[in-house]
Amino acid sequence: MRFYLSTLAGHRRGVLILLGWSLLEGIPAFFGGRLVGTAVDQGFAAGDPLAGVLWLLVFAGLAVAGALGQRQVFARLGSVVEPMRDALVARVVRGVLNDPSHRRTPDASAVAMITRHVEVVRDATAGVLVQARALLVTTVAALVGVATTAAALIWLVVLPIVAALLLFGLMLPSLAKRQRDAVMADERTAEASGSVLTGLRDVAACDAADEAYRDVARQVDQQARATITVAWANSLRATVIALGGFAPIALLVAFAPPLVASGQLTTGAVLAAVVYLTNSVNPALHGLARTTSTVVMRLMVALKRLQEAAPRADERAGTETPSNGEFVLRDVTFGWSPDAEPVVRGLSLDLRPGDHLAVVGPSGIGKSTMASLLTGLMAPDDGRVLFGGAPVDRVTPAVRHHAIALIPQETYLFTGTVRENLALLAPRATDEDLLDAVKKVGAKQLLDRIGGLDAALGHGGEGLSAGEAQLLALARVYVTSAGVVILDEATSHLDPAAEARVERAFAERRGILVVIAHRLSSALRANRVLVMDGGKPLLGTHEHLLKTSALYGQLMLAWDPTHREETPLPKR
Repeated sequence: MRFYLSTLAGHRRGVLILLGWSLLEGIPAFFGGRLVGTAVDQGFAAGDPLAGVLWLLVFAGLAVAGALGQRQVFARLGSVVEPMRDALVARVVRGVLNDPSHRRTPDASAVAMITRHVEVVRDATAGVLVQARALLVTTVAALVGVATTAAALIWLVVLPIVAALLLFGLMLPSLAKRQRDAVMADERTAEASGSVLTGLRDVAACDAADEAYRDVARQVDQQARATITVAWANSLRATVIALGGFAPIALLVAFAPPLVASGQLTTGAVLAAVVYLTNSVNPALHGLARTTSTVVMRLMVALKRLQEAAPRADERAGTETPSNGEFVLRDVTFGWSPDAEPVVRGLSLDLRPGDHLAVVGPSGIGKSTMASLLTGLMAPDDGRVLFGGAPVDRVTPAVRHHAIALIPQETYLFTGTVRENLALLAPRATDEDLLDAVKKVGAKQLLDRIGGLDAALGHGGEGLSAGEAQLLALARVYVTSAGVVILDEATSHLDPAAEARVERAFAERRGILVVIAHRLSSALRANRVLVMDGGKPLLGTHEHLLKTSALYGQLMLAWDPTHREETPLPKR
C-alpha cells in the first residue's frame, strides 16, 4: 500500500488537476436543486414562467460545465494510472524473480498476478479517481444543497443515509474476506491449469488425464463457489443501500406536506429537496456503495496479493563496489530447499582476469546453478562468493550488470533491427564495434546473408535457426565491456568448429571466461576444468583430472573422438 500510494504521490500534480476538475463537475449537484426550487418559487408559482425557464437554463448551463469537468477528468486519467501500472508490473516481476521457489518452473500464479491483479489495481484506481471521486463530490454537494435549501428536512435525509452507510460498513470485513477467497481460488485455478498445460507430455505418458482433469475441475468448482458467495454478499449490500436511498424519499413525502401547509417550507424548497435526493443523493449513494464494495474492495485485495509477491522491505539493492575483477569462492554450498541435497557442495575457487574455466559434469548436477551463484542471481546457503572483495549479490546492480555477462542456452532476440539487438547491452557501440564483434564470433556470413545491421528480426529471431540466433546473442555480449563472461551451454546449437571459434574469441578478450560445457572439447581449450559430480567439486587441468578423477576419465572415454578434430566453418 505504501508503494502504491507513493507511486500515486509521484504524480501529485496530475491528481491535483483531477481534483480541480472534480470541483467543476460537482457544481451542478450543488446548485441543481436550488435552481429548480427558485424556478418554481420565483417563476412558475409566481406567475412568471419566463423567469422559471431562465432559471432552468442556468441549471442547464451548469450541467454543461459539469460535463466539461467530467470530460477533462477522463482525458487526464491515463497520465496518473498508466505509470502506476507499469511500476506495479516491474515490482511483481522483481518479486517473482527473487523468489527461490519459482526459479526452476513457470509460476502460473505470477502470471495471474500480472494479467489479473495488476489490471484490477489499474482499473480500480481509475474507478476510484473517476467514480468514487465524482460520487463523493456529488453526495457532499447535494447534502449541503439540501441543508441550505430545506434545512427543516435535513435530518429526514441524513439519518437514513447514515444508518445505511453504518450497516454497510459493518458488512465490509466479511465482503473483503469473501473477495480475497475468490482471488485465491482464481490463482489456484491458474496454477493447476498451468501445471497441467506445461506437463501435457508427462500427463499423457503416465495416462493421468483423468487425475489432471479432476484436479483442474476441483479448483474450478472452488472458484465458482467463491464467486457465488461474493455475489450473495453483493446482493445483500445492494439491498441495504437501496433501503437507505429509498427511505429519505419516503420520509420526505410523508413529512413535507404539513411543513408546506404551516409555511415552514415553500413548494420550491420541497421540490429542490426531491431533486437533490432523486438526481444526486440517491444515485450517488448507490454508486458510492457499489464502487466501495466492488472497485475499492477489489483494489485492496489485489494490493494485498501483490504485496505478498513483491520484494520484501528488507531486500535492499546492493551498494558495494568491487575493488578489482577477481572472483573468490570459499566453501560455497547451495541447495534448492533446506531439506534437499545440495547441488553445489564445498566449492572453493579463485578466478582472475585471463582465466578460462570449463565446468563439466552430468546433466542436472548443478553447473547452471553455479553460473547463477557467480552472477549474484542467487546467494549461497553457506560460504562466500566475492567479486572484487565484495559479496557479488551486494554489488551495486549497475556495476554488476556491466561487469558480468551471462549467456544462457535459451536465446533472447527481440523484434527490431540487427543493430538494435546487438547494441542492446552496449548502446554507445559504433557500427564498426558491432561488425568487429560479429566477425570475431564467426557470424559475418550470417550477417551478410540476412542483409546487414539494418536487417529486421522478427519476434524471438523468427526466420533464424537456433544456431544463428545463438551467434547473434554471443556477438551482443562480445561487444560489451563485461570483464566476466559465462557461457551456460550458449553454443549448444553450434557445430564443434563454430563453438571452438566462439570460445577462442572470448578467451582472447583476456577477461574471465567460464564455459558451462556442452561438449567436452571445451575442457581441452580451457586453462582449468571444474568437475561437478554431486560431491565436492574437483578442480585442475585436463591432464591432472585424467589422473585423479574417475568421472572425468569416464566422460572423456565416452566422448566421441571424432569431435576432437575441428573442421572449418561450412560455406553456405
